[in-house]
Amino acid sequence: MGFACPVCETPQQDATHLANHLAFTAMVHGDEHEGWLDDHVPEWETLGEAELAPEVAALAPDADYEQVFEDTANAHAGHDHQHRHTGSGGPPGGVDPETAAAAGNGSLDEETQQIIAEAREMTAEMFADAADAEGEDGPTDEAEGDGGPTDDAEDENDPGDDAADGGAANDR
Repeated sequence: MGFACPVCETPQQDATHLANHLAFTAMVHGDEHEGWLDDHVPEWETLGEAELAPEVAALAPDADYEQVFEDTANAHAGHDHQHRHTGSGGPPGGVDPETAAAAGNGSLDEETQQIIAEAREMTAEMFADAADAEGEDGPTDEAEGDGGPTDDAEDENDPGDDAADGGAANDR
């Protein structure tokens, strides 16, 4: 059992979550959530979650809150974070406007969508440039000598240890 947001009816787990939902939504969007708080808890902007929670809980209707545990829901397939992987059909960069809207974050305006698209392009270019630079540098450290026993044995000009004799230093 939990609470329904008195503005948007989104179920919240407990009074603290309800207080945070109302306050953050009011601060970020300044919509009906802010108006409701102004009308019902005028001093809401000066209260912390511990003080706001009992105030809003007394005014909010009870709601069924179906608690789902990640280990039983298989929603993230072994992940503890939310994003889409490459090839999952969503836009790169982990921000899906439809998911954001469904999560109660509202829809993204055109300017915000353009900013996100530009950021995605810049990120893709950055990764492409990094991949190109890695390819131009030639072999990686692993492909060059890795300090293993074959490196010393193969390099005739190396005055260092020859691993073939059990580790005696400076054999040559």
